[in-house]
Amino acid sequence: MKIYGIVGYKNAGKTGLMERLVTEINGRGLRVSTIKHAHHSFDVDQPAKDSYRHRAAGAQQVLLASQSRWALMTELRDQPEPPLSDLLAQLAPVDLILIEGYKRDAHPKIEAFRAEANNPLIAPEDTSIRAIASDTPFDTDRPVFNLDDTAAIADFILAEVGL
Repeated sequence: MKIYGIVGYKNAGKTGLMERLVTEINGRGLRVSTIKHAHHSFDVDQPAKDSYRHRAAGAQQVLLASQSRWALMTELRDQPEPPLSDLLAQLAPVDLILIEGYKRDAHPKIEAFRAEANNPLIAPEDTSIRAIASDTPFDTDRPVFNLDDTAAIADFILAEVGL
């Protein structure tokens, strides 16, 4: 499977770009999955629901299934966060996996950047960032795309991964 990342600081436009890229690339007939890294605790389950009660009782994994979808929840229970490679191995085969976050990993990435967020650019210190998607121009040795030019960014990513 091919992988490509979108990184950037908070409020840089990562999630919006990911959403638009998934729509654009799916529209081209390719199958896309995503991985999103969260820096905080999160819960996809609701208190008082059966699956939540299973986890609260101590189950290591709970698989919730219906006619529309299934989800596998794994409790780390004081174990370290698994590396990206272990998570990638859990996904079903697709044409492309887009990864939001994991900026310290070595896979190829595009940095999302918004001037109003007032954060520094990550790219100068990270050679795995192959391009920048921004709302402001940059003088850099890497391609710079308008943050809203989803088609051009998708073209770049697909060319980079050979799709």
